[in-house]
Amino acid sequence: MSVPHHAKPRTTAVVLAGGTGQRVGLSIPKQLLKIAGKAVIEHTLTVFQNAEDIDDVIVLMAPGFVPDVEKIVAKAGLTKVTRVIEGGSTRNETTERAIAALGEGLAEGEDRNVLFHDAVRPLLSQRVIKDCVDALDRYEAVDVAIPSADTIIVTRTHGGDGEFITDVPDRSRLRRGQTPQAFKLSTIRKAYKIAAGDPNFQATDDCSVVLRYLPDVPIYVVAGDEYNMKVTQPVDVFITDKLFQLASTAAPRQADEAAYRELLSGRTLVVFGGSYGIGADIAKLAEQYGASVYALGRSTTGTHVENPEHVDDALSKAYAETGRIDYVINTAGVLRIGKLAETDNTTIQEALNVNYLAPVQIARASYKYLAETRGQLLLYTSSSYTRGRAEYSLYSSTKAAMVNLTQALADEWAGEGIRVNCVNPERTATPMRTKAFGQEPDGSLLSSEAVARTSLDVLLSAMTGHVIDVRQQDPTSDVSGSSGFEQALASVLDRQEDVS
Repeated sequence: MSVPHHAKPRTTAVVLAGGTGQRVGLSIPKQLLKIAGKAVIEHTLTVFQNAEDIDDVIVLMAPGFVPDVEKIVAKAGLTKVTRVIEGGSTRNETTERAIAALGEGLAEGEDRNVLFHDAVRPLLSQRVIKDCVDALDRYEAVDVAIPSADTIIVTRTHGGDGEFITDVPDRSRLRRGQTPQAFKLSTIRKAYKIAAGDPNFQATDDCSVVLRYLPDVPIYVVAGDEYNMKVTQPVDVFITDKLFQLASTAAPRQADEAAYRELLSGRTLVVFGGSYGIGADIAKLAEQYGASVYALGRSTTGTHVENPEHVDDALSKAYAETGRIDYVINTAGVLRIGKLAETDNTTIQEALNVNYLAPVQIARASYKYLAETRGQLLLYTSSSYTRGRAEYSLYSSTKAAMVNLTQALADEWAGEGIRVNCVNPERTATPMRTKAFGQEPDGSLLSSEAVARTSLDVLLSAMTGHVIDVRQQDPTSDVSGSSGFEQALASVLDRQEDVS
């Protein structure tokens, strides 16, 4: 039974957050647990906030915790969230409350699309959301599922002897259900109305209610993905946190040259490490678009980033002359390769001072200026940050620290509206790399100009707390598709060989 094609009705995402944290050993609901610096439910709501196919969002929250979610929504500016309602004691009761809320204010005969999604699935991709909404053009009920990689067995308990296998279903036809589950509101409402007359009614998901009580309604299956995992067990918390750390995000590009000029004209950039390479290219680009740029470096302005006084003086000068600082960028770094046991103290101290302590001091000194303009701090990491390798211990470990510093400061400074991001270029043609590795084959390295262009896009975006990969064939360039988690594994594998 297909639905005739027509203009899409209003689409509401219902985020079901009625669960508790008992299975992860928490005294608070697991959806309020922080992962990658934010509550799980904030990550989930942000996905729907950014989804073009979603018009509004309703949250069904565990009893007693509605104010907690309302605070998160207000602080994060999640404007699509229209209501936060207390959920029921069971999944079925929670869905029934959502259906009742969705029906309020609807005109006679009016229908809408509704997507029910678990709050504790924060890695949902835009692709899955779009596929679900598109499928509702043709069908009244839609599920999301992935093939089962495990063999499924059916067991029975025999007295006190434990469990025994009774059947092994054909794995090729088995799927693991995920969310969202999507419906025409009229369809899911009708299914629950019929179910209300069944004294034995009990279901753990909504598609099973349609399957049982509206058997003539086909339930279409949208392909899910492995990253759309549910945070249920303690190990899920760890895995999800790591996936957020490893996943890259694409910065949206401006429409045209005029847009860059409009956004940068009258702004002030301070670029540490601006003598050459990526830093110099950022400075050159920003100046072309009308920004006031202070490009600072050891060989050009005598600025040593490891010296806090030099950093303070540079920022003070820029502020005194322009009355503002909108963006602070640090591309300065040193690459020292060698076995740690054979490295002298001077080399170790230099690596720590330039690659770690300098960004920390730059961040601390920049805070008061960026708080005024609600500006952005941009740091840089290396493709080796996910896995330290022999002879790169100092470099890789300090670059991993940049990722953690970015995520921590993005959370710490969110209240002041300061954004903090980190660019992760793959192997890039810079003087620092040439000094370490000599000349390398043409075409094997990313150009510093390409990294500078992406850096500018990051500065002009609303993003914060992100690691932005820049690659020669950038898989994240299509921001309308996946959220970047699909590239996490590929990126990790690539980084086994790459060192920026």
